[in-house]
Amino acid sequence: MASGSTLQKAIDIVTKATEEDRNKNYEEALRLYEHGVEYFLHAIKYEAQGDKAKDSIRAKCFQYLDRAEKLKAYLKKGKKKPVKDGESGAAKDDKSKGNDSSDSDSDDPEKKKLQAKLEGSIVIEKPSVKWSDVAGLEGAKTALKEAVILPIKFPHLFTGKRMPWKGILLFGPPGTGKSYLAKAVATEANNSTFFSVSSSDLVSKWLGESEKLVKNLFELARAHKPSIIFIDEVDSLCSARSDNESESARRIKTEFLVQMQGVGSDNDGVLVLGATNTPWILDSAIRRRFEKRIYIPLPDEHARLVMFKIHLGNTAHTLTEDNLRVLASKTDKFSGSDISIVVRDALMQPVRKVQTATHFKKVSGPSPVDKKTICDDLLVPCSPGDAGAFEMTWVDVPGDKLFEPPVTMNDMLKSLASTKPTVNEDDMKKLDKFTEDFGQEG
Repeated sequence: MASGSTLQKAIDIVTKATEEDRNKNYEEALRLYEHGVEYFLHAIKYEAQGDKAKDSIRAKCFQYLDRAEKLKAYLKKGKKKPVKDGESGAAKDDKSKGNDSSDSDSDDPEKKKLQAKLEGSIVIEKPSVKWSDVAGLEGAKTALKEAVILPIKFPHLFTGKRMPWKGILLFGPPGTGKSYLAKAVATEANNSTFFSVSSSDLVSKWLGESEKLVKNLFELARAHKPSIIFIDEVDSLCSARSDNESESARRIKTEFLVQMQGVGSDNDGVLVLGATNTPWILDSAIRRRFEKRIYIPLPDEHARLVMFKIHLGNTAHTLTEDNLRVLASKTDKFSGSDISIVVRDALMQPVRKVQTATHFKKVSGPSPVDKKTICDDLLVPCSPGDAGAFEMTWVDVPGDKLFEPPVTMNDMLKSLASTKPTVNEDDMKKLDKFTEDFGQEG
């Protein structure tokens, strides 16, 4: 079974729904059943371990969705409009037939199935990334606040000709924080529904289903607005159209164009946020629909310094501010992701020291079990020539007696020597050219 709070929350909600159902509070029961199913879908996507657990949660979803459909049908029947005076019975019958057909259209089981599949991409539990956790990128943060946060907080500012952005494209080299920025948007836009969608959520092996999924995604977003549709690696869905591409890929792109343009539908309150490392392969019509195209560059020296501090966190280390400045100056052309790997590798150096040590010595320091208690008999790896050194290996060290060796500048430099930046020069040239032609600095 899936572990964690999401599954428990789903169980609590459907338990309450069943109770309301029993007490004939059908509207509240319907609302809770639908809400519970959203949580179950989230648990399947992010928490459930193994096919068995997922199948058992899925079976529950179908059971509750089935009951929700019955309640919906019952409530609709109870809300039929009275016949107006002077209206004939035949006219009444025709009207009711018309109503039934439109009802059956809105209760289309195929549409329900597609929407249920997509609801798994709604981020119900908000991530916990704040604007302050994102080093640098002030231009990108400002544009995202303009598009997402301000229209929700001050809707009266965005009336008449002043409209919030409908499409924002974040582009730049890999590992610079495009997806991380999207997580910050999901955290900070408290009242918005955040859809995090990948190409696998929208591509189906069944003929014609992929474009229906795209259409249903936008319909769901309009139903849950204000909402944000975040499409990571948008180039995998919307690359330039060509003669030798499949019919299915062409239809997905066409549906995207129609939905983003919003012809015949109201896209107010819906923001499409795309991220890509290769913006030059995007279809030109799709590119035009992303009104704001923001370049997320490699971090500058100050941002790299902040990143080293963030990734070190509260791990014991002996690095000074000057040491961190030196590291920041030595990591030109490194992305945020590259820096996190350098730091993670350096954080493993003390562990390697413990593994390879042949001698240990006694020191005093905070107990590994209870950080507040100071112990005088902790053991730390050392050189054979150190005063008080005695021969032993980590196997003989009791678990509660090992003193955590701090990360040093040498550890950092050793990691830096073995890590190379992942962004290549050719891609940087293409990104600079795209920024010059179509983008703006982030």
